[in-house]
Amino acid sequence: MLFGSSGIRREFDPGLVDLALQVGAAAADGAPHVVVGRDTRTTSELLEHCVIAGMVSAGATVRTCGIAPTPTVAYATRDADAGCMITASHNPESYNGVKLLNPDGSAFTRRQQAAIEDALTKSHWVRWDEQGCASPVDAVAAHREAILDKVSLSRPVTVVLDCGNGAGSVITPDLLAGAGATIIGLNCNVSGRFSRPSEPLEANLPYIGEIVRKRGAACAVVHDGDADRMMAFDERGRYIDGDHLLMLFAKYLDRKRVVTTVDASMAIEEVAEVRRTPVGDSFVSEELLSWGDFGGEASGSWIFPGHSYCPDGVYAAALLCEIASEWSIAEELDRMPRYTLLRESYRITSPGNIMTAIGADEPTHGVRFDDDDGWYLIRASGTEPKIRITAEGKTPAKAKEMLDAGRGVLEKAKHASGAE
Repeated sequence: MLFGSSGIRREFDPGLVDLALQVGAAAADGAPHVVVGRDTRTTSELLEHCVIAGMVSAGATVRTCGIAPTPTVAYATRDADAGCMITASHNPESYNGVKLLNPDGSAFTRRQQAAIEDALTKSHWVRWDEQGCASPVDAVAAHREAILDKVSLSRPVTVVLDCGNGAGSVITPDLLAGAGATIIGLNCNVSGRFSRPSEPLEANLPYIGEIVRKRGAACAVVHDGDADRMMAFDERGRYIDGDHLLMLFAKYLDRKRVVTTVDASMAIEEVAEVRRTPVGDSFVSEELLSWGDFGGEASGSWIFPGHSYCPDGVYAAALLCEIASEWSIAEELDRMPRYTLLRESYRITSPGNIMTAIGADEPTHGVRFDDDDGWYLIRASGTEPKIRITAEGKTPAKAKEMLDAGRGVLEKAKHASGAE
């Protein structure tokens, strides 16, 4: 399959350029009005032009956002038939890809993705006098104003903001300043080169905590390459893991029905009714369409259904600042349940073969093993040639026991499949 759990993503190569043209034409067939945007990668403008060319060739009217976060493009898609974002999200600069969006902001479902793949081999070209056209739209301003209508700070706060040289640089600094925050900006330019690894993991952000403490900031917010993700630090300079950020948002918003993924902490069940989906924001969005009032992934994707069904790291950044203006985030976190959760990933040449050997019906959905005091999940990444193991236990010893068990299952499967 071309599509993973969050669209098409892979190392940039000439084949991706050809594919962008084909996907654009296929996506526009049946979607006469389309919105297109791109992240800051040096290859994104080329792919954006190719996608637009394909759409115009199929007769579509295209509104171009230029550099904009994925949630910004998704918000603009509410007035169109479909949206398209050129991004590889949190992956390195050498990756790129295409993500297709519905008018409600949700990513294309597996069924929709399969339909696009089937349509790639068909001709969508229209006559010269039926060709479409493209024109720019200021999607950033509309997204900014929509968030400011819903988020407000009760007092001025100082916030450390690291956009990672990604698309969040064009909206989040101005948005937070407009909401009343004093911004200490890091990596907030669109250079096309990432000054740090794009994924907002604690290991990639060793400098943030000290800056928060030295500058007396109320919090820190951090984006990935396309700002669909947002991770954070509290006022003590502590990294907030995604499970507790999910619980913080749910508590502040008073959300009682939460949708999250199979790799999220079991502690969430202690603060809300929970439904779990396979890993991937499209699965969370799809479940939220029929149940729940808030959702997200521990990786930093937060979905606010009243606003959009696209993970919106920009909205989440503003909301965290609002929370920081009213609460001590550190004190709230200290009161939350907390278990030991461990995550590891392994680069594997043929992850699908190994997952089949483990017994997974779908490699990226994975296989989860539970007992009374812990669990572990083994699944293939939907964006990289990796297998991930997540384990949790009510005690550190139990978490290690579950992780070791997962490692053992993985090693047996590697041996059985002959993979490396």
